[in-house]
Amino acid sequence: MKEVLRFDDVSMHYHSKQGETVALTNVSFSVAEGEFVALIGPSGCGKTTLLSLAAGLLSPTKGKVISSDVSFGYMLQKDELFPWRTIEKNIFLPLEIKKANTQQNRERALALAEKYGLKQFLKNYPSSLSGGMRQRAALIRTLAVDPDVLLLDEPFSALDYQTRLSVCDDVYKIIRNERKTALLITHDISEAISVADKIFVLSRRPARVIAEHSLSFLETEPLKRRENKEFSRWFEVLWKELNA
Repeated sequence: MKEVLRFDDVSMHYHSKQGETVALTNVSFSVAEGEFVALIGPSGCGKTTLLSLAAGLLSPTKGKVISSDVSFGYMLQKDELFPWRTIEKNIFLPLEIKKANTQQNRERALALAEKYGLKQFLKNYPSSLSGGMRQRAALIRTLAVDPDVLLLDEPFSALDYQTRLSVCDDVYKIIRNERKTALLITHDISEAISVADKIFVLSRRPARVIAEHSLSFLETEPLKRRENKEFSRWFEVLWKELNA
């Protein structure tokens, strides 16, 4: 498979009046086209820094972040929908920012919204939608500009457990249906196992890659994976690595 993103011996240091903070040290991993990759690690280990580096929002102190002529879409922990804009207008926002607000692009975005169950809510304001529906709208907004790679920053963490399972399943299906590459960061082991083709385990800060695993479930849907006997085995392996 074609490699679309690679971290090559990347370190990241932050400087302030209080001194230097080392967030990442000698991090190396790659993401291939069409893969769903998860990075798991303890809270505060530098996972969000990795996504910011992937998106080009930060430059590494050392090493290289290499992407092969691909565009990125960023999905945040919270939906961040503007409350004064309708769902339709929120979905169109990236098109406006990128000066790509053409009729063709708007029609494509609306087709995605209809395809994934948002048609009847397009004229609603975010406050009238459930947390799960808002997160689905946030994903459609991210897809509106047709990015090649989706960067997912713990996108289910703000939801209650039952909603999280359902939305995780929805988001996974949409990403697979639209044939997107995805890089997810999370501290939730179960979440990573339920969606990922490949998992990289990060140490405590400064983060480094301490393990890499390729998963091969016969089941593709997250909820079905959770019922597989291999699920608990993988959970035990990853839990031990995170807590070593």
